[in-house]
Amino acid sequence: MSDDEAKQPKRRRGPKKATAKYLENSAAHYLGRFATSRAHLRQLMMQKVKRSADHHGTDPAEGEKFVDEIIAKFERYGFVDDRAYAEMRARTLHAKGTPVRGIRYKLMQKGLDEDHIDAALGALAEEERTSDLDLAAALTLARRRRLGPYRSDDPDVRAERREKDMAVLARAGFAYDVVCQVLDADSVEELELAAALAP
Repeated sequence: MSDDEAKQPKRRRGPKKATAKYLENSAAHYLGRFATSRAHLRQLMMQKVKRSADHHGTDPAEGEKFVDEIIAKFERYGFVDDRAYAEMRARTLHAKGTPVRGIRYKLMQKGLDEDHIDAALGALAEEERTSDLDLAAALTLARRRRLGPYRSDDPDVRAERREKDMAVLARAGFAYDVVCQVLDADSVEELELAAALAP
């Protein structure tokens, strides 16, 4: 290889042509790595179709038809299931300490409809055996971040850090009354009992 060849930058390959086989393989590869909703998978595949149309001059309508057929096929095989995805994602977000409003927003971003979101939140409340999912999520976040009663039993230490603890919970999206309920509890046991007895 000569010095001139070594100095030339490598040319970037353009996007692959969006054939039915390529799109199906691409969707299968994505689904092998990630769970996703129907709408999100469609959005990803349509991006590939658009890039292919711009670069190769392929027909976007034909690509859209391929995408719809592929998604329908994966739904029949059970690889794409919006209800199961909504429940799994709601459970994961709740375990991280995300409030109900945040869970609802993130599921809507993935293109899930209200029925699937409501069903997922209902299943989560049943699974957690509480109707106050926000309090349960706030407890999880407080435990993880060592806020309020999870920080210390000493009231002076807690009073000193109260505003910062409030800010953490507020930025996470919790309502003021939930924040106060978590931070004003005298002990961890009292707080967990209140969460267990929530109507």
